[in-house]
Amino acid sequence: MKIIILGAGQVGGTLAEHLAREENDITVVDTDGEKLRELHTRLDIRTVSGPASYPMVLRQAGCEDADMLIAVTNSDEVNMIACQVAHTLFRTPTKIARVRATAYLARKGLFAHEAVPIDVLISPEQVVTDHIRRLIEHPGALQVLEFTGGLVQLVAVKAFYGGPLVGQELGFLRRHMPSVDTRVAAIYRRNRPIIPRGDTVIEADDEVFFIAARRDIRAVMSELRRLDRDFRRVIIAGGGNIGERLAEHLEHSHQVKMIEHNLERCTQLSERLDRTVVLHGSATSKRLLEEENIEDCDIFCALTNDDEVNIMSSMLAKRMGAKKVLTLINNAAYVDLVQGGEIDIAISPQQATIGSLLTHVRRGDIVNVHSLRRGAAEAIEAIAHGDRQSSRVVGRAIGEIELPAGTTIGAIVRGKEVLIAHDDVVVESGDHVILFVIDKRRIRDVERLFQVGLTFF
Repeated sequence: MKIIILGAGQVGGTLAEHLAREENDITVVDTDGEKLRELHTRLDIRTVSGPASYPMVLRQAGCEDADMLIAVTNSDEVNMIACQVAHTLFRTPTKIARVRATAYLARKGLFAHEAVPIDVLISPEQVVTDHIRRLIEHPGALQVLEFTGGLVQLVAVKAFYGGPLVGQELGFLRRHMPSVDTRVAAIYRRNRPIIPRGDTVIEADDEVFFIAARRDIRAVMSELRRLDRDFRRVIIAGGGNIGERLAEHLEHSHQVKMIEHNLERCTQLSERLDRTVVLHGSATSKRLLEEENIEDCDIFCALTNDDEVNIMSSMLAKRMGAKKVLTLINNAAYVDLVQGGEIDIAISPQQATIGSLLTHVRRGDIVNVHSLRRGAAEAIEAIAHGDRQSSRVVGRAIGEIELPAGTTIGAIVRGKEVLIAHDDVVVESGDHVILFVIDKRRIRDVERLFQVGLTFF
């Protein structure tokens, strides 16, 4: 595909890296020449310097024959105008834009072909907020991903000493829990992937990705680790868009306190939020954390826009007695450095957002993509179409399907029914198939698997 990415920031750069590896024709547009030079050298892609919404700049970038425009600059207005120009002058088929401001997102009918012609809206703050909310709903999980509207979840947990399944073969799980159907999609041991088989033995400290119907998630988690009690007391450091949205969602079911250093913003938040206690001060103040009884806090969420403040406040909160700390980190290089020590969960907003964008770039009927392990792996939800003659998956049992190396099918959703993938389950047309791909180089093979042959027409 010929794709133009507007914005060479964290999201634009990470997306260019993902898509360039998959042999797409990528052009990145930005006003920052240094960022463009760095991307061009590292990824060998085309770059154009200039304001992303100018018709001449878009023409220079090749908008006349582009398949897709992805506008992820730091300005909502530039992203919106760029999509308008691409639609009006160049008739670009697919236009994706990142829009942050709720003032725009709340207006119905604003983003339509007869108004602002954006085909897909991405709101990173909402994506990250949902990601954090799911982690708070599942204490002890490192990652929680939803498919088919939440019917199925893929959860990553770290196996702990003392868990009933640690030291046991995976086949034991099915015998031990006959009433709960689940499948382990992948295991990461010392950062290396293992494709699970029935005789694979789970070791302590393994990162285990398992898939199950939403109702069965807690039961499976309890087999791998001691279940943490539900989070009740939450402290949020940072009253920006993500902090505010999270507080809004949690304040009626949890006891929420928010720390914000800007006095004017504190006033706004206290007016908008119903039950959240808004505190003016610094999240790195030991005295403030002591006064707010940090030792009683179930989870401390550091969500400011400053990585250093987030890391330092999280480490301080943990040392002072917070049960769990969750830290938002924009610099992807920091994520692996800090997670698993004093910081329980480190979240990269770029990786959370990338999945939403990749969903619309994939070929075949792909309805959901989640980027995992900092982009090394992907979880994909694809819809099977056709019949046994025209499709490589429809009409075949899972055991018969020739999956690319490093790929496992975790579950199938048929209507409202969740079928965990066992070798004898037969795929039907219209099924939502959830796959785990540990080798990104195999993504194209997975897409081809779900493309319908000409005999179907």
